[in-house]
Amino acid sequence: MADDLDRLLDEVERRLCHRRGGGGGGQEQPAAAKEGRSAKVLMSAGSSEEDLDDIIEEICNDSSFAKTPPKLKSNSASLTPERNSVVVQAHGKRCCPVYLGGSLSPSGIGTNISKRACDRLRCTACDFRVSLFNDYVWDQSCDYLFFRNNMPELSKLRAKMIKKKGARAYACQCSWRSIDELTDLQTEQQLRWVCGKHGE
Repeated sequence: MADDLDRLLDEVERRLCHRRGGGGGGQEQPAAAKEGRSAKVLMSAGSSEEDLDDIIEEICNDSSFAKTPPKLKSNSASLTPERNSVVVQAHGKRCCPVYLGGSLSPSGIGTNISKRACDRLRCTACDFRVSLFNDYVWDQSCDYLFFRNNMPELSKLRAKMIKKKGARAYACQCSWRSIDELTDLQTEQQLRWVCGKHGE
C-alpha cells in the first residue's frame, strides 16, 4: 500500500513538473464529459493505476480551480468598495498596547515603537469615556460613589483633585488612577479601560 502511494505521488510530481515546464497541453474536453468520466472512474470498485492517473490529470486540467475563488451566497447585502472605505475611515485606529502616562508623556496613538499615552480611553465596565486631567492627582479619600455621582462635571470633581506637576488624573464613573510616568495598561489589571479609537 505504501509503495502504491509513493508511486502515485511520484507520478503526480513528474506530470506536474512536466506540465509546468511547458510540455503537453492536451485538448479540452466538455465539462459534462469530464464530470461523467470522473464519476464513472470514482464509482468503479477496482480502480487501476491508469484510472487514478486520469483522475489526477483531470484535476490538473480543470480550469474551474485556482484563479478565482467561488463566490459565497449570503442573505446580507455585500459591501461595495465605496461603502467599505467609509467603514474603514469611520473606525479609525486603536492603540496597541494601551499606555497611561503623566502630563509630560506624549499623547496619541500608542504602539510598541511609539509609546504614547492614549487620550481616547473608554471603560468597558461603565461604558463611559475616561476623562483625564493634566497636572492633577486624585485625593486618597476618593471612592466609587464620588465618581459615580460627579462624573464628568469638572466643577464637582475639583473637590478631590490635588495639583501635582507632571502627573495625570484619569477617571470614569467606576474607576480612577493617578499616573506619574508612562505605564502599560496591562499592568493595571483592575482597570477595564480600552482605546476608544483615534480619529484619522
